[in-house]
Amino acid sequence: MMARAYWQGQIRLALVSIPVEVYTATKTGSKIRFNQIHEPSGKRISYEKVVPGIGPVDRDDIIKGYEISKGEYVLLDEEEIDAVKLESKRTLELVQFVGADEIDPLYYEKPYYVAPKDELAEEAFIVLREALRKAKKVALGQLAMRGSEKLVAIKPCGKGLLMETLRYAEEVRAGQSFFNDIEDAKPKKELLDLATTLIEQKTAPFDAGEFEDRYVDALRKLIDKKAKSKSGKAVIEDTDTGSGTGGSNVVDLMAALKKSVGSDGGGRKTASGSGRRKKSA
Repeated sequence: MMARAYWQGQIRLALVSIPVEVYTATKTGSKIRFNQIHEPSGKRISYEKVVPGIGPVDRDDIIKGYEISKGEYVLLDEEEIDAVKLESKRTLELVQFVGADEIDPLYYEKPYYVAPKDELAEEAFIVLREALRKAKKVALGQLAMRGSEKLVAIKPCGKGLLMETLRYAEEVRAGQSFFNDIEDAKPKKELLDLATTLIEQKTAPFDAGEFEDRYVDALRKLIDKKAKSKSGKAVIEDTDTGSGTGGSNVVDLMAALKKSVGSDGGGRKTASGSGRRKKSA
């Protein structure tokens, strides 16, 4: 089944317009979602929209309101909201180009794939893609999506483009305030060398397929076990593997680093129980 476009419009660079389609690049189907259940009856809990003093209300009678003072709202219906004129609803204008390393990872939010809408758009699409690749730049613009205007970055991605929504400056906390109590000190050279060696031993090319969500796997096993159980009793297993420190948080950092470097054997394998996916034979 062909994926449905999340957004359709055009990318504009100066006087050049390129019809495109935007698709979500991530999926959530692998996540486990729970429903709230009334335990005595085993039935799912539902929620009603209610107004104090009136009771349940019809969904058609609900509109959006913005609180301007306690209990006082400016009311807006969907037609009024949709009528807000924003050119970025249909046009993503590229207004600036920056080096990819100039954008702090804190600002990245969610990825989307961008493809030309039809064959007529391909030539200009390819020119933009290759120009970005040659210049080693990321394009910036703003795009209205699902009730908000997003700041976005666009860069080459194989034969297509990758668009990533970015957080605005006011959405990001200044991190330095959380680090004020950390001492301004240099580590001992031997400790730093050992830590660097350990990092080098565990360095390998990034491959997301090498990792799996262990929590989801454990939950699936628990659900399967509970589904097969006839008793209905809680199924609880002790999964604490321990840290090997006898319950103490006091660790000899030098000894721990030396032991870590020595036990790794210079290879790139990870210990069992890590998030790495096991290769099939």
